[in-house]
Amino acid sequence: MRIVGITIPENKKLKIGLTVLYGIGYNLAKTILIKAKVDPDKKPGEISADDENRIKKLIEVIKIEGDLKREVGSNIKRLKDIKCFRGTRHIKKLPSRGQRTKTNSRTLRGNTRKTMGTGRKAADKK
Repeated sequence: MRIVGITIPENKKLKIGLTVLYGIGYNLAKTILIKAKVDPDKKPGEISADDENRIKKLIEVIKIEGDLKREVGSNIKRLKDIKCFRGTRHIKKLPSRGQRTKTNSRTLRGNTRKTMGTGRKAADKK
């Protein structure tokens, strides 16, 4: 089963398989399958072509994949251009939603380490 050029995994249930599409999470996948009147526990190979078409029609209405990524990117670019607080945080590659940065922002800052106390940057040492 292919939707918007992406193959849904054949070995997973539909409610999990639809989450492969960017912009569709677990709850939205379940809602789509309920509206399409398809059993969420079936696998993609077990449904009929009619069921598949109903699912595709419901997904076409939702903004997913390339369109959604483009919109999110343009929103972030707009924030950067107007130099608002969130935009400047994106520019500096720091958390933009109020998280602390003394600890717990290693992923975004690029200071990932496998165990505590290793991999510290030279500037952190006193």
